[in-house]
Amino acid sequence: MEIDLVAENKQIVLKSYVNGSPVETDMELKLGNRVKLEAPKGSKGVLVKNLYLSCDPYMRGRMQDFHASYIPPFTPGSVIEGFGVSKVVDSDDPNFKKGEFVTGLTNWEEYTLILKTGQLRKIQQDDAIPLSYHVGLLGMPGITAYAGFYEVCAPKKGDYVYVSAASGAVGQLVGQLAKLHGCYVVGSAGTSHKVHLIKNKLGFDEAFNYKEELDLEAALARYFPQGIDIYFDNVGGSMLDAALANMRVHGRVAVCGMVSQNSRTDKQSFSHMFSVISKRITIKGFLQSDFTELYPRFLEDITGFYKQGKIVYIENMNDGLETAPAAFAALFSGKNVGKQVIRVASE
Repeated sequence: MEIDLVAENKQIVLKSYVNGSPVETDMELKLGNRVKLEAPKGSKGVLVKNLYLSCDPYMRGRMQDFHASYIPPFTPGSVIEGFGVSKVVDSDDPNFKKGEFVTGLTNWEEYTLILKTGQLRKIQQDDAIPLSYHVGLLGMPGITAYAGFYEVCAPKKGDYVYVSAASGAVGQLVGQLAKLHGCYVVGSAGTSHKVHLIKNKLGFDEAFNYKEELDLEAALARYFPQGIDIYFDNVGGSMLDAALANMRVHGRVAVCGMVSQNSRTDKQSFSHMFSVISKRITIKGFLQSDFTELYPRFLEDITGFYKQGKIVYIENMNDGLETAPAAFAALFSGKNVGKQVIRVASE
C-alpha cells in the first residue's frame, strides 16, 4: 500500500492591492495549507522545496491594480510570486531530477508545484559560491547590472559614471563592473553606513548620502566637475532630473528602476529635459529579459570575477518565511542593505 507524503505549506499572500509603497501589513502569513509531496503524473511539472526567496523592487508594481505593464499584477488573496532558489522534491519533467537545485520563478511558500518548467535554470553547485547568490549576484539583479552597464550604457575606459541606489542588489554590481572597466565611479545612498560600504567595501571612487544634500544638482556638480558620461538610474524622480543637468555631451542614461516613485499617479516634473537635445543624451529603459542570450557569458564573467576576488556582493539575509513581509517592505523604507533575501529552509 502506497502512503501519500503530505506536508504543511506556509504561504505569504497579498491581502489587497497596494497604492504607494508596500508595508508589512499588506501581506500576511497563511497557515493550514497542506501539500502532497509529489508532482502529479502527466503534469510535466516539478515539486520544489523553496530554500531562498528574492525580494525585488519590481514586485511592488505587481501589487498594484495595473494591467498594462510587462508583467501582470498579483491576485489579492493569492500567494506572492518571485524569484527563488529551490530543491527538486519530485519531478514529472524528464529534464529535472529529484535532489537537483534550480532557480527561477516560484511562490512565497515552503513548497511549490511549478508547471512552467521552461523558465527554470539548473544550478551547477560550486562550493565557492553561496546558493543564495543565484537570486542576486548570479540571478536577475546580476544580469540586470551586467546587461545594463555593458549593453545599454556602452561604457568606455575613463568614463565618468554615476550610480544611484548604489548599495542595492543591482547598483553595487554596476559600480564594481565600471571600476573594472577603468571608469571613475560615484554612488549615492540614503545612510552614512551605506556610503561607507560603497566606498570601502565596494570600492567606488566616491559616495554621498543624498538625504544630506539640499541641492542634488549642485551635489552632482561637486562630485563630477567634468560632468557625467553614464548615469545608471535606479531611482528616477528628482535625482534623474539633477543628473540630466550634469550630463556630458553624448551622455548615456540607463533607466533601470524608479524606486522614488510611490505610485503611477505621482506627478513628476523635469527642469532639465532640454539637456537631452543640447547634449545629445541617450535615455534608455530596459529589462533584463531583453538580454537572455547574454546569460552564459554573464555567468562565466561574473563567476570568474567573484572567484578572483575582483568583485564582492552584499546580501541582507532574513531567516524564516514569516519574515518576508517586513523584509520586502524594508526595500522601500531604506532599511535594507544590499540584496534582500529570505532563507526559507537550509539546503
